[in-house]
Amino acid sequence: MINVLIVEDDPMVAKFNKQYLEEIDGFHLVGIANSFDSAMEYIKTTVIDLILLDIYMAGKNGLELLKDIRDNELQNIDVILITAATDVDSIQTALRNGAVDYIIKPFEFERFHHSLATYKGKFHLLNKQGALNQDVLDSEIFHQREKRVSLLPKGLSKSTLQVIFNAMEELKGEAFSTDEVAEKSNISRVSVRKYLKFLNEIGVLGERMTYGPVGRPTYLYTYKKSNKSAISKFL
Repeated sequence: MINVLIVEDDPMVAKFNKQYLEEIDGFHLVGIANSFDSAMEYIKTTVIDLILLDIYMAGKNGLELLKDIRDNELQNIDVILITAATDVDSIQTALRNGAVDYIIKPFEFERFHHSLATYKGKFHLLNKQGALNQDVLDSEIFHQREKRVSLLPKGLSKSTLQVIFNAMEELKGEAFSTDEVAEKSNISRVSVRKYLKFLNEIGVLGERMTYGPVGRPTYLYTYKKSNKSAISKFL
């Protein structure tokens, strides 16, 4: 099992991160820390393999915690940033201090799952092998497999994408939900969700998460007209 510490000062976000983590096999949550000091207590007393780390916290921030871990060689701990910080300085600082991934809030479970699954594969590979050859390093660690030019992802069609894209443009730049696009396009919510996810991945849509009255996350999207060209090759 991979021992994980969540460092997050927002109880609601920490709860969602915990729930997401529990859905992925191979990980064991050792605790949740809400500050630099409480995180350091865990690090000094508990065996930790991976920290899911927020940057913004009261007192010393997450980047300072990451730097302390590296400067003082506090265990062989890997770190994945999960944060709302999008400035280049924060991203560069995290990467230069050895963060293995950087997830920007709000995020979907699929992105979280991909990050943790990728980490798990690397973790087990590096901990069970005494040596690796170049091919394994390139394909499994650095992911430098030869990339092929691809069309739409499996399960998506050009005609449906066009209908959904037209519905988005009719919403005139306002933030919209999956349900609103489904109603306007007369396509099922489940299908619409797949296309909006794809459009978000290629940069045509922006995504943000809000919480409803019962704490359930809801995703809203905004159409980035400046990135419209990214969709042209698929239509």
